[in-house]
Amino acid sequence: MFQLNEVYTHKFQFSQEEVNQFAKVTGDNNPVHTDAAYAAGTMFKRPIMHGMLSASLFSKVFGTLFPGEGTIYLKQSLSFLKPMYVDTQYEAVFTVKEVLKDKNRAVVETLIKNPDGLVCTSGEATIMNLDKIKN
Repeated sequence: MFQLNEVYTHKFQFSQEEVNQFAKVTGDNNPVHTDAAYAAGTMFKRPIMHGMLSASLFSKVFGTLFPGEGTIYLKQSLSFLKPMYVDTQYEAVFTVKEVLKDKNRAVVETLIKNPDGLVCTSGEATIMNLDKIKN
């Protein structure tokens, strides 16, 4: 059962191969994500991950871990604040901000922090789960 102010964390990282696969699946072939020589000439100096790839981790967590099976993802706001790089361990932090038991819904703050603890991605999700968010 979801509790107000409950926090769940999940560590993760993506490889360059996974970034390349995401580029292939989505068609976002911007070379800043896939071409080290191109990225070296940008302000990032090396390839960065797609922001939506990193944010896709939220879907994994909601659907399989917190609150898990049966969760329906209804809404997500996102701000991409800092670049994210492959083969770097990040931490996703989920904080329950509101529980709407009559609608079996919850509003959850979604953050991704880099190894220095700085927020790279910030947002808020609305999810529904008939079994785990109850009256």
